[in-house]
Amino acid sequence: MAAMLLRVARASRCLALPRYIGASPTPLSSSSSAASTAETPFPAAATPGIAADVDEAVIVGGEGDDLRSRVFRLRLAKRSATEALEKWAGEGRAAPAPELRRIARDLSRARRYKHALEVAEWMKTHNESDLSENDYGMRIDLITRVFGANAAEDFFEKLPPGAKSLEAYTALLHSYARSKMTDKAERLFQRMKDANLSIDVLVYNEMMTLYMSVGELDKVPVVAEELKRANVSPDLFTYNLRVSAAAASMDLEVFKGILDEMAKDPNSNEGWALYRNLAGIYADATQLVGSGNPLVEAEAKISQREWITYDFLVILHAGLGNLGRVKDIWKSMQMTSQRMTSRNYVCVLSSYLMCGQLKDAAEVVDKWQQSKAPEFDISACNRLFDAFLGAGFTETADSFRELMLQKSCILTSRASESS
Repeated sequence: MAAMLLRVARASRCLALPRYIGASPTPLSSSSSAASTAETPFPAAATPGIAADVDEAVIVGGEGDDLRSRVFRLRLAKRSATEALEKWAGEGRAAPAPELRRIARDLSRARRYKHALEVAEWMKTHNESDLSENDYGMRIDLITRVFGANAAEDFFEKLPPGAKSLEAYTALLHSYARSKMTDKAERLFQRMKDANLSIDVLVYNEMMTLYMSVGELDKVPVVAEELKRANVSPDLFTYNLRVSAAAASMDLEVFKGILDEMAKDPNSNEGWALYRNLAGIYADATQLVGSGNPLVEAEAKISQREWITYDFLVILHAGLGNLGRVKDIWKSMQMTSQRMTSRNYVCVLSSYLMCGQLKDAAEVVDKWQQSKAPEFDISACNRLFDAFLGAGFTETADSFRELMLQKSCILTSRASESS
């Protein structure tokens, strides 16, 4: 399952990265080999990033004789961006740092990391005085992708003290987290605190992301408490990590407590409210605790933690209004060889319904009715119907009832049965 889901998690992860990392995908791998582009699938902070899987033609925008087009025309990784840049400069043409920075960023968007690194290194050689703290962070990320986390660590340690900024530290921490190097990540996190850096929410989210990816759920609330003591404002990604950890631990009391905390957060907005409502509906409709039914069949290789994490990844992107990401995750969940559960269907279905996407919701019902594992479960739909009513979303419940009638299913609520 991981191989399929990782591709969609990539795009989610780009939101989690420091602003210097243009397109960081998000998979589940412990590999730190030179060819590895794997990362953890758990989103962190809401920092504007560059979406992955972008058509290269859109990025290039043309086939002229400008510097950008020359570099993008190289195509094959074995061809040298350095040689193209040297030739450009040999013709007496300028290659200012801002343009090189944009080219490196867009190469990273196209997952052409070797060429992006060559551009970044050429910029360092020829425009060193124009380098920013973000540029060092970008190089650490690209070195990780091309040569692995250990090479990125070597680069970082050789930087002059003045270049070891929060951006550089965060980039190396991300490299460790992506490679699941827990011990190194923890030591670096402590170094950052000892250096009295102004640690932001990205760093705390990165550590929680790492602990989620390696299954050390008990450490997620510990990091969350550190964030509070440091007076750092959490974002929606922070809350999603905490909620996911509580759900995966089947701790409903903590789960509800986090949602209550979100409601009182002064930064709460409509997206956060939608997230809270969806998370509450998910817990009620799927009987998150005490259902008596296993979340994942005994023979399934994927863990309960991973399934729940992807459910909350769907809820997160619904809250962010990223319906395209919801669709991507849903497609990948269907493509995995592992069996989905009724909870997965309820999660995606409720997200589409709450966002008013009735056509997409209908397609989810169709897929579920055609499914053999798990078989369509009308009782789960009834629970979802009750959850909508219980949360006060009468119109959404009515839309759901109408939709199910079209699918030859009649929904009944526990309230009507008991009256």
